[in-house]
Amino acid sequence: MIDLVSIIESIQKNPFYLVILIFFAWYPIFTSAVWIATAIGFYLRRERRRPMLWDKKYRPSVTVLIAAYNEEEHIEATIEGALAINYPDFEVVIVNDGSTDGTLDKIKPYAKQGRVRIIHKQMNEGKAMALNDAIPRTRGEIILIIDADAIPDRQILRTMVPHFQSPRVGAVTGNPRVANRSSLLAKLQALEFTSIVSLQRRGSRIWGKMLTMSGVVGAFDRNVLLDVGLFAPEMATEDIDLTWKIQLKFYEIRYEPQAIVWMRVPTTARGLWRQRKRWALGLSQVIRRHTKATCVWRARRMWPVLAECALSILWSFTFVGLTILWTVSYAAGYPPVGASPIPNYWGMLIGTMCLLQLLVGVILDRRYDRRLPWYYSLAIFYPLVYWIFMAIVTVISTPMGFRGPEKGRLPVKWKPIREAV
Repeated sequence: MIDLVSIIESIQKNPFYLVILIFFAWYPIFTSAVWIATAIGFYLRRERRRPMLWDKKYRPSVTVLIAAYNEEEHIEATIEGALAINYPDFEVVIVNDGSTDGTLDKIKPYAKQGRVRIIHKQMNEGKAMALNDAIPRTRGEIILIIDADAIPDRQILRTMVPHFQSPRVGAVTGNPRVANRSSLLAKLQALEFTSIVSLQRRGSRIWGKMLTMSGVVGAFDRNVLLDVGLFAPEMATEDIDLTWKIQLKFYEIRYEPQAIVWMRVPTTARGLWRQRKRWALGLSQVIRRHTKATCVWRARRMWPVLAECALSILWSFTFVGLTILWTVSYAAGYPPVGASPIPNYWGMLIGTMCLLQLLVGVILDRRYDRRLPWYYSLAIFYPLVYWIFMAIVTVISTPMGFRGPEKGRLPVKWKPIREAV
């Protein structure tokens, strides 16, 4: 008969177990401190000062490109928002990717008025293929890509386009804000995009490289898109892959917090689960595909990005593994080393750093979203619930991503469930 207590005891007396505990405790504290410091540095150096000087002679043509699949509920609001953008020279192009609902009927009146152009695909092939098919048929020197259920701020091009005056800039990512906040999960995502996503993009600009541009809003130099080979249809997250390809070609990607887009997020656990599984899968695919190209001296500025990705994944596995071990240990009547059913010093310290990071993000972004401070009262749920959720998603999806994709794989298509955006 297996002596479970002896096995647990031998595991916890192994020196490697102490290393795991130290990593588990210190990694989130260290990374939170780094993100907070670098984000504040970005704000002081680049965000607090006056807007970027814009040469009045620099007015490149812009294409606002929107790929849509079964978006009849939101496409009109997105088109109206795009047409209302304050910029002297732009076109709006809609790719209808084989929609089976009334999306095309919603777009046609705008096309008949000459306000938008439609590229209609008979067969649904996914967002990446839709964008790839459309880009050669656009006229803009700069291409602004937004999701079909998002509404851009009127000044979005006036805040993003000036960055392209620098010949090194290949892309600029914007600041997505959550529009639909009817559920607790949606409100938590409003905090997440402020205090995790936006904060980290500020920090990434300080050390020079970025994990990912936002798939919901991004402006690209047309020639750079063609140079890197456009989007990869076989990748689960074409936006992360494109971000790495652009930077590995030594173009610069910038973050512009004033480039606001109001987006819709999943409001149910099922929708969020499917979305985050895809994100975790896509990140592991990107790591698998681009690690070799990243691990060369010329790409050394990408090393912190790769290291942070790898360590974050490792921490998720550590979190899940220790939770299982501690649960079994308590069930066997052997109190585990390094764990406590009541939050202890380290647990409180980790939670405090998380809440501090969320607070700094809210303070930095409140100028763009006045309602944010009202949601900070929900921040306690982020480390208690959200971390567990995301760790489980990562553990499930990452192994699948490290197995592929391979070239020649069928393109990743749009998710049939509306909330799995």
